[in-house]
Amino acid sequence: MLNNYETDEELKKIREERGYSYMDICEVCPEKLPNYEEKIKNFFEEHLHTDEEIRYAVAGSGYFDVRDCNEAWIRVWVKKGGMIILPAGMYHRFTLDESNYIKALRLFVGEPVWTPYNRPHDHLPARKEYLKAFLENEVGDRAVDAAA
Repeated sequence: MLNNYETDEELKKIREERGYSYMDICEVCPEKLPNYEEKIKNFFEEHLHTDEEIRYAVAGSGYFDVRDCNEAWIRVWVKKGGMIILPAGMYHRFTLDESNYIKALRLFVGEPVWTPYNRPHDHLPARKEYLKAFLENEVGDRAVDAAA
């Protein structure tokens, strides 16, 4: 999938199964991203989106930080060939690693709208749905640990 993402059958299948109708490329590095310093600072501010965030690393690498059920940070290193899908309503942040470069394919359902809502935005329906789906699943009278 890595070098021919435009025509790759596996990526096409993922796009069809998840309803991703739009994709583009984003390069994050000082030379390629306008207003780099401001944007990298904003990416690292803990936030959520009302839609899934999907990134497929075509080149370079970076870190997505998410929280476990106890609010502790979990760092996910996404590098060339890796894909991450963050559910709508999940707080997260992003930063580059020492390579200071990532080129990522961004996938969207419909028109790309990527508005970040900085924490706290717990009142948003996407956040409530995330909590219900991933953190408040109940089995009988006890909660299921989503991090387990």
